[in-house]
Amino acid sequence: MGIDLSTYRTQDVKGVATASKSEKRRFQLNSGFSNKDRLEFYKEFAGLLDAGVDFKQALTILKEQQKKKIGKDIIEEVGQKVVKGSSLFEALKSTDKFSPYEYYGIKIGEETRRLSVVLKELSIFYENKIKTKRQLVSVFTYPAFVFMLTIGVLVFMLKFVVPMFASIFNQFGKELPPLTKKIISLSDNFPMVTLIVVLPLVALIAVNVFFGKNDKYRALKSKVVLAIPFVGKLMHKIYTVRLCQSLSLLLNAKTPLIISLQLVREMIDFFPYKKALDAVKSDIEKGFLLSDAMKKHTIFDYKLISMVSIGEQVNELGEIFGRLAKQYDEEAQHQTKLIGVVIEPLIIIIIGSIVGVVLIAMYSPMFDLSKILQS
Repeated sequence: MGIDLSTYRTQDVKGVATASKSEKRRFQLNSGFSNKDRLEFYKEFAGLLDAGVDFKQALTILKEQQKKKIGKDIIEEVGQKVVKGSSLFEALKSTDKFSPYEYYGIKIGEETRRLSVVLKELSIFYENKIKTKRQLVSVFTYPAFVFMLTIGVLVFMLKFVVPMFASIFNQFGKELPPLTKKIISLSDNFPMVTLIVVLPLVALIAVNVFFGKNDKYRALKSKVVLAIPFVGKLMHKIYTVRLCQSLSLLLNAKTPLIISLQLVREMIDFFPYKKALDAVKSDIEKGFLLSDAMKKHTIFDYKLISMVSIGEQVNELGEIFGRLAKQYDEEAQHQTKLIGVVIEPLIIIIIGSIVGVVLIAMYSPMFDLSKILQS
Protein backbone atom coordinates (compact mmCIF):
# COMPACT_ATOMS: atom_id res chain seq x y z
CA MET A 1 0.00 0.00 0.00
CA GLY A 2 1.56 3.33 -1.08
CA ILE A 3 1.58 6.61 0.73
CA ASP A 4 -0.99 9.14 -0.43
CA LEU A 5 1.07 12.29 -0.89
CA SER A 6 -2.03 14.35 -1.53
CA THR A 7 -2.87 14.19 2.16
CA TYR A 8 -0.19 16.64 3.21
CA ARG A 9 0.27 20.32 2.47
CA THR A 10 3.60 21.48 1.13
CA GLN A 11 3.46 24.79 2.98
CA ASP A 12 3.13 22.97 6.32
CA VAL A 13 6.21 20.88 5.67
CA LYS A 14 8.20 23.96 4.68
CA GLY A 15 6.96 25.73 7.79
CA VAL A 16 8.19 22.91 9.96
CA ALA A 17 11.53 22.77 8.20
CA THR A 18 12.16 26.47 8.69
CA ALA A 19 11.07 26.48 12.34
CA SER A 20 13.87 25.70 12.81
CA LYS A 21 17.19 25.98 14.18
CA SER A 22 16.76 29.51 15.54
CA GLU A 23 13.36 28.73 17.12
CA LYS A 24 14.65 25.46 18.50
CA ARG A 25 17.69 27.19 19.97
CA ARG A 26 15.52 29.79 21.70
CA PHE A 27 13.29 27.03 23.01
CA GLN A 28 16.22 25.12 24.46
CA LEU A 29 17.96 28.13 26.00
CA ASN A 30 15.18 30.06 27.66
CA SER A 31 12.01 27.99 27.84
CA GLY A 32 12.07 27.78 31.65
CA PHE A 33 9.20 25.34 31.32
CA SER A 34 10.40 21.92 32.47
CA ASN A 35 9.22 18.53 31.29
CA LYS A 36 7.29 18.16 34.56
CA ASP A 37 5.60 21.53 33.97
CA ARG A 38 4.62 20.44 30.45
CA LEU A 39 3.25 17.14 31.72
CA GLU A 40 1.00 18.89 34.25
CA PHE A 41 -0.01 21.58 31.75
CA TYR A 42 -1.11 19.16 29.01
CA LYS A 43 -2.72 16.70 31.42
CA GLU A 44 -4.76 19.32 33.26
CA PHE A 45 -5.64 21.15 30.04
CA ALA A 46 -7.01 17.96 28.45
CA GLY A 47 -9.03 17.19 31.60
CA LEU A 48 -10.57 20.66 31.68
CA LEU A 49 -11.52 20.55 28.00
CA ASP A 50 -13.10 17.10 28.45
CA ALA A 51 -15.10 18.54 31.35
CA GLY A 52 -16.55 21.18 29.04
CA VAL A 53 -14.56 24.15 30.34
CA ASP A 54 -13.94 26.80 27.66
CA PHE A 55 -10.45 27.85 26.55
CA LYS A 56 -10.34 31.13 28.44
CA GLN A 57 -11.47 29.67 31.76
CA ALA A 58 -9.25 26.60 31.34
CA LEU A 59 -6.15 28.75 30.78
CA THR A 60 -7.07 30.94 33.77
CA ILE A 61 -7.35 27.86 35.99
CA LEU A 62 -4.06 26.49 34.67
CA LYS A 63 -2.34 29.81 35.33
CA GLU A 64 -3.54 29.86 38.94
CA GLN A 65 -2.29 26.31 39.47
CA GLN A 66 1.27 27.26 38.49
CA LYS A 67 3.70 27.60 41.38
CA LYS A 68 6.49 29.20 39.36
CA LYS A 69 6.25 32.77 38.12
CA ILE A 70 7.60 31.85 34.70
CA GLY A 71 4.84 29.24 34.34
CA LYS A 72 2.19 31.80 35.22
CA ASP A 73 3.67 34.30 32.76
CA ILE A 74 3.78 31.77 29.90
CA ILE A 75 0.18 30.62 30.38
CA GLU A 76 -1.04 34.20 30.86
CA GLU A 77 0.64 35.19 27.58
CA VAL A 78 -0.99 32.24 25.81
CA GLY A 79 -4.38 33.10 27.34
CA GLN A 80 -4.18 36.73 26.24
CA LYS A 81 -3.39 35.78 22.66
CA VAL A 82 -6.23 33.23 22.57
CA VAL A 83 -8.69 35.84 23.89
CA LYS A 84 -7.57 38.22 21.12
CA GLY A 85 -8.48 35.61 18.52
CA SER A 86 -5.33 33.57 17.99
CA SER A 87 -5.52 29.81 17.78
CA LEU A 88 -3.82 27.79 20.55
CA PHE A 89 -1.20 26.75 18.00
CA GLU A 90 -0.38 30.38 17.14
CA ALA A 91 -0.36 31.41 20.80
CA LEU A 92 2.04 28.65 21.83
CA LYS A 93 4.32 29.24 18.85
CA SER A 94 4.57 33.00 19.49
CA THR A 95 5.87 32.49 23.04
CA ASP A 96 9.08 30.75 21.86
CA LYS A 97 8.71 28.46 24.88
CA PHE A 98 7.37 25.40 23.05
CA SER A 99 9.02 23.14 20.48
CA PRO A 100 7.78 22.73 16.89
CA TYR A 101 6.83 19.17 17.79
CA GLU A 102 4.40 20.46 20.41
CA TYR A 103 2.73 23.37 18.67
CA TYR A 104 2.47 21.71 15.25
CA GLY A 105 0.96 18.64 16.91
CA ILE A 106 -1.57 20.94 18.62
CA LYS A 107 -2.26 22.64 15.30
CA ILE A 108 -3.23 19.28 13.81
CA GLY A 109 -5.39 18.60 16.88
CA GLU A 110 -7.25 21.88 16.40
CA GLU A 111 -7.77 21.29 12.69
CA THR A 112 -9.07 17.74 13.19
CA ARG A 113 -11.11 18.60 16.32
CA ARG A 114 -9.00 16.12 18.30
CA LEU A 115 -7.22 18.66 20.51
CA SER A 116 -8.07 16.85 23.74
CA VAL A 117 -6.60 13.62 22.34
CA VAL A 118 -3.40 15.40 21.28
CA LEU A 119 -3.05 17.06 24.68
CA LYS A 120 -3.44 13.69 26.42
CA GLU A 121 -0.84 12.13 24.13
CA LEU A 122 1.56 14.99 24.81
CA SER A 123 1.11 14.47 28.56
CA ILE A 124 1.83 10.75 28.12
CA PHE A 125 4.90 11.57 26.04
CA TYR A 126 6.35 13.84 28.75
CA GLU A 127 5.36 11.41 31.49
CA ASN A 128 7.36 8.65 29.78
CA LYS A 129 10.24 11.05 29.14
CA ILE A 130 10.38 11.99 32.84
CA LYS A 131 10.14 8.35 33.88
CA THR A 132 13.03 7.37 31.59
CA LYS A 133 15.17 10.23 32.88
CA ARG A 134 14.49 9.22 36.49
CA GLN A 135 15.42 5.64 35.71
CA LEU A 136 18.72 6.71 34.19
CA VAL A 137 19.46 9.04 37.11
CA SER A 138 18.69 6.29 39.61
CA VAL A 139 20.97 3.86 37.79
CA PHE A 140 23.96 6.18 37.40
CA THR A 141 23.72 8.27 40.60
CA TYR A 142 25.11 5.60 42.92
CA PRO A 143 28.05 4.61 40.65
CA ALA A 144 28.86 8.28 40.02
CA PHE A 145 28.83 9.05 43.76
CA VAL A 146 30.99 6.05 44.59
CA PHE A 147 33.38 6.87 41.74
CA MET A 148 33.83 10.45 42.94
CA LEU A 149 34.31 9.20 46.50
CA THR A 150 36.95 6.78 45.27
CA ILE A 151 38.78 9.54 43.42
CA GLY A 152 38.74 11.59 46.62
CA VAL A 153 40.13 8.71 48.69
CA LEU A 154 42.79 7.97 46.08
CA VAL A 155 43.87 11.62 45.96
CA PHE A 156 44.03 11.73 49.77
CA MET A 157 46.14 8.56 49.91
CA LEU A 158 48.56 9.67 47.18
CA LYS A 159 48.96 13.17 48.57
CA PHE A 160 49.10 12.50 52.32
CA VAL A 161 49.28 8.80 53.26
CA VAL A 162 51.84 7.56 50.72
CA PRO A 163 54.36 10.39 51.44
CA MET A 164 54.16 9.52 55.15
CA PHE A 165 55.03 5.88 54.45
CA ALA A 166 57.71 6.95 51.95
CA SER A 167 59.46 9.05 54.61
CA ILE A 168 59.47 6.05 56.97
CA PHE A 169 60.90 3.74 54.29
CA ASN A 170 63.61 6.26 53.40
CA GLN A 171 64.88 6.19 56.99
CA PHE A 172 65.82 2.53 56.63
CA GLY A 173 67.53 2.95 53.24
CA LYS A 174 66.56 -0.52 52.05
CA GLU A 175 65.41 -1.64 48.62
CA LEU A 176 61.62 -1.42 48.25
CA PRO A 177 59.33 -3.74 46.24
CA PRO A 178 58.68 -2.62 42.60
CA LEU A 179 54.98 -1.98 43.27
CA THR A 180 55.78 0.22 46.25
CA LYS A 181 58.27 2.19 44.15
CA LYS A 182 55.64 2.82 41.48
CA ILE A 183 53.06 4.04 43.98
CA ILE A 184 55.58 6.33 45.65
CA SER A 185 56.59 7.63 42.22
CA LEU A 186 52.93 8.42 41.47
CA SER A 187 52.71 10.26 44.77
CA ASP A 188 55.91 12.24 44.12
CA ASN A 189 54.64 13.23 40.66
CA PHE A 190 51.05 13.79 41.76
CA PRO A 191 50.65 17.24 40.10
CA MET A 192 51.88 15.86 36.77
CA VAL A 193 49.65 12.79 37.07
CA THR A 194 46.66 15.04 37.80
CA LEU A 195 47.48 17.14 34.75
CA ILE A 196 47.73 14.05 32.55
CA VAL A 197 44.29 12.90 33.73
CA VAL A 198 42.58 16.30 33.62
CA LEU A 199 43.94 17.55 30.28
CA PRO A 200 42.27 14.84 28.15
CA LEU A 201 38.95 15.52 29.91
CA VAL A 202 39.25 19.26 29.27
CA ALA A 203 40.25 18.57 25.66
CA LEU A 204 37.24 16.27 25.22
CA ILE A 205 34.87 18.93 26.58
CA ALA A 206 36.45 21.58 24.33
CA VAL A 207 36.15 19.37 21.25
CA ASN A 208 32.50 18.68 22.09
CA VAL A 209 31.80 22.42 22.45
CA PHE A 210 33.56 23.52 19.27
CA PHE A 211 32.58 20.58 17.04
CA GLY A 212 29.27 19.66 18.65
CA LYS A 213 27.29 20.74 15.58
CA ASN A 214 29.64 19.18 13.03
CA ASP A 215 27.92 16.21 11.33
CA LYS A 216 31.09 14.12 11.08
CA TYR A 217 31.84 14.63 14.77
CA ARG A 218 28.25 13.88 15.78
CA ALA A 219 28.29 10.70 13.68
CA LEU A 220 31.56 9.59 15.31
CA LYS A 221 30.29 10.41 18.81
CA SER A 222 27.09 8.45 18.18
CA LYS A 223 29.06 5.41 17.00
CA VAL A 224 31.19 5.54 20.15
CA VAL A 225 28.11 5.81 22.40
CA LEU A 226 26.32 2.96 20.62
CA ALA A 227 29.44 0.79 20.90
CA ILE A 228 29.58 1.07 24.71
CA PRO A 229 28.41 -2.24 26.25
CA PHE A 230 24.93 -2.07 27.80
CA VAL A 231 24.81 1.74 27.57
CA GLY A 232 24.77 1.79 23.76
CA LYS A 233 21.83 -0.59 23.54
CA LEU A 234 19.96 1.34 26.22
CA MET A 235 20.42 4.68 24.44
CA HIS A 236 19.23 3.08 21.20
CA LYS A 237 16.13 1.74 22.94
CA ILE A 238 15.37 5.08 24.61
CA TYR A 239 15.45 7.00 21.34
CA THR A 240 13.45 4.28 19.61
CA VAL A 241 10.78 4.67 22.31
CA ARG A 242 10.69 8.43 21.70
CA LEU A 243 10.45 7.88 17.94
CA CYS A 244 7.53 5.47 18.31
CA GLN A 245 5.73 7.59 20.92
CA SER A 246 6.03 10.71 18.79
CA LEU A 247 4.86 9.07 15.58
CA SER A 248 2.00 7.40 17.44
CA LEU A 249 0.82 10.75 18.80
CA LEU A 250 1.05 12.55 15.46
CA LEU A 251 -0.37 9.81 13.26
CA ASN A 252 -3.26 9.10 15.65
CA ALA A 253 -4.03 12.83 15.45
CA LYS A 254 -4.26 12.37 11.65
CA THR A 255 -1.04 14.27 10.98
CA PRO A 256 0.25 13.53 7.47
CA LEU A 257 3.22 11.18 7.47
CA ILE A 258 5.65 13.64 5.88
CA ILE A 259 4.90 16.30 8.48
CA SER A 260 5.07 13.72 11.28
CA LEU A 261 8.55 12.61 10.21
CA GLN A 262 9.74 16.21 9.98
CA LEU A 263 8.38 17.06 13.43
CA VAL A 264 9.93 13.98 15.00
CA ARG A 265 13.24 14.79 13.34
CA GLU A 266 13.15 18.24 14.96
CA MET A 267 12.37 16.72 18.35
CA ILE A 268 14.87 13.81 18.52
CA ASP A 269 18.36 15.05 19.32
CA PHE A 270 20.25 11.92 18.24
CA PHE A 271 22.28 12.19 15.04
CA PRO A 272 21.75 8.66 13.62
CA TYR A 273 17.98 9.11 13.85
CA LYS A 274 18.07 12.66 12.45
CA LYS A 275 20.10 11.53 9.45
CA ALA A 276 17.97 8.43 8.87
CA LEU A 277 14.69 10.35 9.15
CA ASP A 278 15.89 12.89 6.58
CA ALA A 279 16.59 10.07 4.12
CA VAL A 280 13.34 8.25 4.96
CA LYS A 281 11.29 11.40 4.39
CA SER A 282 13.04 11.96 1.07
CA ASP A 283 12.31 8.38 -0.04
CA ILE A 284 8.64 8.64 0.94
CA GLU A 285 8.32 11.82 -1.12
CA LYS A 286 9.60 9.73 -4.04
CA GLY A 287 6.84 7.15 -3.50
CA PHE A 288 8.51 4.57 -1.24
CA LEU A 289 6.66 2.80 1.54
CA LEU A 290 7.76 3.82 5.04
CA SER A 291 8.93 0.27 5.84
CA ASP A 292 10.93 0.06 2.59
CA ALA A 293 12.57 3.42 3.28
CA MET A 294 13.46 2.34 6.82
CA LYS A 295 15.09 -0.90 5.62
CA LYS A 296 17.98 1.11 4.19
CA HIS A 297 19.13 2.21 7.65
CA THR A 298 20.63 -0.08 10.29
CA ILE A 299 19.49 2.21 13.11
CA PHE A 300 15.98 0.75 12.65
CA ASP A 301 15.84 -2.85 13.87
CA TYR A 302 14.00 -5.74 12.22
CA LYS A 303 11.07 -5.78 14.65
CA LEU A 304 10.37 -2.09 14.09
CA ILE A 305 10.48 -2.42 10.29
CA SER A 306 8.33 -5.56 10.19
CA MET A 307 5.66 -4.06 12.47
CA VAL A 308 5.62 -0.85 10.42
CA SER A 309 5.08 -2.97 7.31
CA ILE A 310 2.08 -4.63 8.98
CA GLY A 311 0.76 -1.22 10.04
CA GLU A 312 0.91 -0.02 6.44
CA GLN A 313 -0.96 -3.08 5.21
CA VAL A 314 -3.84 -2.61 7.67
CA ASN A 315 -3.66 1.21 7.60
CA GLU A 316 -3.06 1.42 11.37
CA LEU A 317 0.41 2.97 11.59
CA GLY A 318 -0.48 5.15 14.57
CA GLU A 319 -1.76 2.19 16.56
CA ILE A 320 1.26 0.07 15.62
CA PHE A 321 3.70 2.77 16.72
CA GLY A 322 1.81 3.04 20.02
CA ARG A 323 2.22 -0.69 20.66
CA LEU A 324 5.87 -0.57 19.66
CA ALA A 325 6.45 2.33 22.06
CA LYS A 326 5.11 0.25 24.96
CA GLN A 327 7.19 -2.78 24.00
CA TYR A 328 10.41 -0.83 23.60
CA ASP A 329 9.71 1.06 26.82
CA GLU A 330 9.42 -2.22 28.73
CA GLU A 331 12.69 -3.40 27.18
CA ALA A 332 14.38 -0.11 28.07
CA GLN A 333 13.21 -0.40 31.69
CA HIS A 334 14.54 -3.96 31.86
CA GLN A 335 17.91 -2.90 30.43
CA THR A 336 18.07 0.02 32.86
CA LYS A 337 17.61 -2.34 35.81
CA LEU A 338 20.15 -4.73 34.30
CA ILE A 339 22.74 -1.98 34.00
CA GLY A 340 22.18 -1.11 37.66
CA VAL A 341 22.65 -4.76 38.65
CA VAL A 342 25.89 -5.02 36.63
CA ILE A 343 27.42 -1.63 37.41
CA GLU A 344 27.15 -1.70 41.22
CA PRO A 345 29.29 -4.82 41.82
CA LEU A 346 31.62 -3.78 39.00
CA ILE A 347 32.22 -0.42 40.66
CA ILE A 348 32.85 -2.13 44.00
CA ILE A 349 35.40 -4.46 42.38
CA ILE A 350 37.20 -1.57 40.68
CA ILE A 351 37.25 0.51 43.86
CA GLY A 352 38.44 -2.42 45.95
CA SER A 353 41.19 -3.17 43.44
CA ILE A 354 42.48 0.41 43.36
CA VAL A 355 42.48 0.87 47.14
CA GLY A 356 43.80 -2.65 47.65
CA VAL A 357 46.78 -2.10 45.33
CA VAL A 358 47.76 1.08 47.19
CA LEU A 359 47.44 -0.59 50.60
CA ILE A 360 49.40 -3.66 49.53
CA ALA A 361 52.13 -1.45 48.07
CA MET A 362 52.41 0.46 51.33
CA TYR A 363 52.20 -2.45 53.75
CA SER A 364 54.24 -5.09 51.91
CA PRO A 365 57.58 -3.55 53.03
CA MET A 366 56.29 -3.60 56.60
CA PHE A 367 56.38 -7.39 56.54
CA ASP A 368 60.18 -7.18 56.31
CA LEU A 369 60.43 -4.46 58.93
CA SER A 370 61.83 -6.80 61.61
CA LYS A 371 64.63 -7.87 59.26
CA ILE A 372 65.41 -4.23 58.40
CA LEU A 373 65.59 -3.31 62.10
CA GLN A 374 67.99 -6.23 62.83
CA SER A 375 70.39 -5.33 60.03
